[in-house]
Amino acid sequence: MDLPLPNKGKELFINIDGVKVARYPVRTKLFKKGDDIIAEISKEANKTLPLIKTTNKVIVISEKAVAVSQGRGYPIKEIHPSGFARFLSLYVTKTPYGIGLGMPETMELALREVGVVRIFIAFVCAALTKPFGIKGMFYRVAGHKARSIDGPTPHTIPPYNQYAVMAPSNPKDVAKAISKKCSNTGVLIIDANDMGQNELGSYNLQNKLFILKTFKDNPLGQSDQQTPLAIVAW
Repeated sequence: MDLPLPNKGKELFINIDGVKVARYPVRTKLFKKGDDIIAEISKEANKTLPLIKTTNKVIVISEKAVAVSQGRGYPIKEIHPSGFARFLSLYVTKTPYGIGLGMPETMELALREVGVVRIFIAFVCAALTKPFGIKGMFYRVAGHKARSIDGPTPHTIPPYNQYAVMAPSNPKDVAKAISKKCSNTGVLIIDANDMGQNELGSYNLQNKLFILKTFKDNPLGQSDQQTPLAIVAW
């Protein structure tokens, strides 16, 4: 068995703080609600880990795969947004990297997940600070659960190109369970896209910031690569 190759358009190696780091994307099944994410990720990771001869290795997992397996992905057609969700979504800045909460359906999930009061406070804070050139206040106040909600995008692998996905539940516990099945290798569950990287849960990991930096070019991809798992090694 050979080591995995990088995804199309991505580089296998990256230099971070003077250290050459490899990111091996590992192909898995397409996860769906009810799948045992811990067993599946551990199985695939344990196939690749022994092939890597370097001392430092970390398992990095896309939060979206974890969330989908937990049933936290919803077909857009099954989400029925309230009038308040429709109103708020009109004022969310949309970017080329994803719609975020800029559509009524994803805003509705944010209201359910975070609560009406917190979302409203976030909206007011954003409205008051935006004229002063302060950006991103809405998501700072709303928190990572709101920030991690992904809307549908045309390049996402079907059927999830028609889904909205919330942040995973208990990601730290998931990371710990996977680490235990992989000889206590460090595990990081990450929300990574072309705009940035955020840790959602980790276990046995001492160098989180360093690992996050290795994903600044999003080597897992966001399309049909079907590689929600990577082994980072240096």
